[in-house]
Amino acid sequence: MVNDFGRVLTAMITPFNRDMAVDYNVARKLARHLAQSGSDGLVVCGTTGESPTLTKEEKIELFRVVVEEVGGQAVVIAGTGGYNTASSIELTQAAEKVGVDGVLQVCPYYNKPSQEGLYQHFKAIASSTHLPVMLYNIPGRTGVNMLPATVSRLAEINNIIAIKEAAGSIDQVSDLRRALPDSFAIYSGDDSFTLPVLALGAKGVVSVAGHVVGPQIKQMVNAFTAGNTTLATQIHLQLMPVFKALFITTNPVPVKAAMNLLGWQAGTPRLPLLEATATEKETIKKALADLKII
Repeated sequence: MVNDFGRVLTAMITPFNRDMAVDYNVARKLARHLAQSGSDGLVVCGTTGESPTLTKEEKIELFRVVVEEVGGQAVVIAGTGGYNTASSIELTQAAEKVGVDGVLQVCPYYNKPSQEGLYQHFKAIASSTHLPVMLYNIPGRTGVNMLPATVSRLAEINNIIAIKEAAGSIDQVSDLRRALPDSFAIYSGDDSFTLPVLALGAKGVVSVAGHVVGPQIKQMVNAFTAGNTTLATQIHLQLMPVFKALFITTNPVPVKAAMNLLGWQAGTPRLPLLEATATEKETIKKALADLKII
């Protein structure tokens, strides 16, 4: 069992062609590009990959092609979570058969389980697989905040080894680090929070901006871990306009626009998300141009 996902993971977009079908060839090329551009690992079919609009069959095929393309070079983490425990278990087991290195499990959204419900949900999924599990707390999207005490209980389960924390609270990250064993990895779920949470003992980031500034993010994280906090801060401040531009509207709308601007055939998001507006594209283009990325 993989027990170290690395420090910089990119939550990969799902490319679509003009017919809005998944473009697996572009997905392969993108996975290879990200693995060569600062990403220690890739999260496939997370919400950045538009998981709510993908079928089970599309997800499994994406897992398969990404493992085939970069397996052994980068860690492949499958987004197999949802608000239905039984379906999450089924998809997790299918991902394990394909050969992924781990799974990402988001807090169930919409149905708003209690803390005990969250515990039992994640426990049931972890018990169904030999794969290492990364929890994902993002209350702004799910409607429920998984508290540090619940994460601490889940950390006692052997194959639950990490959390992607995106509650937007430095206090909560501090409480998590205090409550969890040193071996349990905390990842920033928000690019702009990466450096602050590294200072609180986080391992790294599950990044959206890794699509466009992956090498710079890797340099920032490496600088911090080497003790060069001045350089890490300089890089963080340089990248902030890009971090902000990639979240001017609902993720992954801006990052798909950015990748299209950079010449990738990322396609547009599936409904109910819409393509970035002309104004939003100009903001994204300016942020990329100012960093000489475009």
